[in-house]
Amino acid sequence: MTAIIVSAVINSHESGLLRNALATVKVWRERSRARRELAQWGERELHDIGMSASTVAAEVNKPFWRA
Repeated sequence: MTAIIVSAVINSHESGLLRNALATVKVWRERSRARRELAQWGERELHDIGMSASTVAAEVNKPFWRA
């Protein structure tokens, strides 16, 4: 009986790790997509949201894992 409980706890922990890993990958992909899109914006759109070209360049050049 104890082995079954321990096995369930281990499987639950592994499942949680997998969920966390998948959530992290999802955030990374969204961040990468948003940065690619932002790189395409023109001066007018950037001005509308209050961002300068240098701020956008700094954001776009970040690696996907950096917030």
